[in-house]
Amino acid sequence: MAVASLVLDQWSKAWIRSNLRVGESMGIPLPGFFEITHTENHGIAFGLFQGGGIFFAPVAIVIALAVAAWSYRKPEEPWYLHSALGLLASGALGNLVDRAAFGRVTDMLWFRAIDFPVFNIADSCITIGAILMIVASLLEGKAKTREALPAPDPVP
Repeated sequence: MAVASLVLDQWSKAWIRSNLRVGESMGIPLPGFFEITHTENHGIAFGLFQGGGIFFAPVAIVIALAVAAWSYRKPEEPWYLHSALGLLASGALGNLVDRAAFGRVTDMLWFRAIDFPVFNIADSCITIGAILMIVASLLEGKAKTREALPAPDPVP
């Protein structure tokens, strides 16, 4: 999943850079609501920390290495946990590639209707991966709570 997400992210960014000028919008797929618009981001996900994106490069590398090591050592863990971590790693690496190659990150997905910050597939991977991690943690917590409860008395 991590490799596929990273390839899709890099392909989409290359396509945008080749076909739209910065600031140009295609007005599709849902005009006025959700559109493809070429912007550049010098910060991190969703435009945070403008000008400081390069300082997060070591974090992206550590995340990717830690995820790879953990997945290798813990193959018995649930698939959804491996998927969540793979999404986090691919998102971190996808934006790192842009920062290293261009000094900025290419963004293109815009919820115009709510003027949400323009983002990219890597940002989406980070967000979805984090949500999956939270859900997995909550589910695991419930399962451990059930295991810790005493068994109900048999019905007389």
